Amino acid sequence: MPVYRLTRRLLFPPAELAEPDGLLAVGGDLSVARLLLAYRSGIFPWYEEGLPILWYSPDPRMVLRPDALHTSHSLKRTLQSGRFDVSVDTDFAGVIHNCKTIPRRGQPGTWITADMQQAYGRLHAAGHAHSVEVRREGRLVGGLYGVTVGACFCGESMFAVERDASKVALAALAAHLREKGFALIDCQVPTDHLERMGAVTMPRAEFLALLASLADADVRF
Repeated sequence: MPVYRLTRRLLFPPAELAEPDGLLAVGGDLSVARLLLAYRSGIFPWYEEGLPILWYSPDPRMVLRPDALHTSHSLKRTLQSGRFDVSVDTDFAGVIHNCKTIPRRGQPGTWITADMQQAYGRLHAAGHAHSVEVRREGRLVGGLYGVTVGACFCGESMFAVERDASKVALAALAAHLREKGFALIDCQVPTDHLERMGAVTMPRAEFLALLASLADADVRF
């Protein structure tokens, strides 16, 4: 199948036309309007510095229902210990900066380019991107961020500089989403870590149908 080259026109090809690895289109821009259209369509940008913008819609898709989060005994002890303080939307810039700069095992670089960092900052300012912060003694030690589409939270990235800090962020996110009436966390691509925490894969067609049913839900993060 061809990889579509986007123009200035605010339009994406159907996600079902993506390559086997999920690559759907190249080009376009990272405007708030295009990013919102992408997430609403089950599409997200994923590329490295120096490359054109690449847009993906993988099949299968990994998702996590907020009420299905698996909390291990050790994580429950951590949550109950009071070792970490958790907040929401108090330092979006700090979270995305750490997600960009903190090294990850097995990953030599980052997909969070400078342009993406600025673009998601604009999404946050517009009320569409949100963060969870985990602090210890006032220091930011973990967190995550993502984009809301109706009753779906589209997770983008997380980081931790202390053991269990990212797990605490995910547990806090799930609890917050349950309270606010969200039904789904889009985890994008499968990972063993997320699977251990209760995430499952579903065919892209099923995910797109579910996303469409949630996209117009009147919930607020």
